[in-house]
Amino acid sequence: MVVHPTRPAGEGPAGAAPPPKSRRRGRLRRDRLLLAFALPGLGVILLFHYAPLLGHVIAFKDYQPYIGIADSPWVGLDNFQAIFSGDVVFLNALSNTLVISLLQLVFVFPLPIAVALLLNSLVSERFKRLVQSVLYLPHFMSWVIVVAIFQHMLGNAGMLNSFLQDHDLGSVSIIGNPSMFKELIVAQVIWKDTGWSTILFLAAMSRIDPALYEAAAVDGASRLRQLWHVTLPGIRSVVILLAILRLGDVLSVGFEQIILQQQAVGPGASEVLDTYVYNNAVGAGVWGGSAAAGLVKGVIGVILVLGANKVAHLFGERGVYQK
Repeated sequence: MVVHPTRPAGEGPAGAAPPPKSRRRGRLRRDRLLLAFALPGLGVILLFHYAPLLGHVIAFKDYQPYIGIADSPWVGLDNFQAIFSGDVVFLNALSNTLVISLLQLVFVFPLPIAVALLLNSLVSERFKRLVQSVLYLPHFMSWVIVVAIFQHMLGNAGMLNSFLQDHDLGSVSIIGNPSMFKELIVAQVIWKDTGWSTILFLAAMSRIDPALYEAAAVDGASRLRQLWHVTLPGIRSVVILLAILRLGDVLSVGFEQIILQQQAVGPGASEVLDTYVYNNAVGAGVWGGSAAAGLVKGVIGVILVLGANKVAHLFGERGVYQK
């Protein structure tokens, strides 16, 4: 006679998976130390990123700092009239923001991919680390230092104009020239952040199985074909993810960088949505209208992220989140 081991009442057959609640409790007990380490970071996110979202109620009030948010009168959608009625200053800020964002999408976003591909092709690891260190360095400089460097290099009395004048080649007006301000902004971003942005792409390339390159070489694929058929497909998911995140931030083009140089070129060429919000709120005291502009910018960013993520799902990629 075969004797089966007794089981407590309510449990399933032997070998059956535990219920979902038991699995969750088991994971919580197992990862309790990691969760404890994550709590300070979670607290910072909640305090400085989610709690301030409650302040968006200012967009629907005639907010006055000296009477507070609660006592400021409710005005509904009146603060949005300047946005949707075609205010000239707002439209100028929106136009400048879109132009700079488009230039950054076309020139700034693809450049780290190209640099990462070049770095990945270097044979000498020592030389590769040296080049990476040089490229990463500008990222750790503040925008105050970066703007000062560009002024010393490209200003009217900078090194470039001094060289041209010494050789009787005239001079060029770059710093302080409104017609070249957007191109200058893009060049500064490229110089400062291209090297640092290669980190994620290099990490994605390091995960590609070397056997794929060996198989492609055996089949007679050149270095260019290996790049096209092995490397680029291997980093496609990372590229799509970063593109989605970049679209969500498309209306933010660098407040600190622009506000430092706005006085030299004037608001006509340099006013963007971030500086528009700052100048109207802090400078002119139009708190409600500024909050409304910031809220619209945030909503557009969320819509762009959701739309781009949906397109990523259609192409079989995970995107920012899965269904």
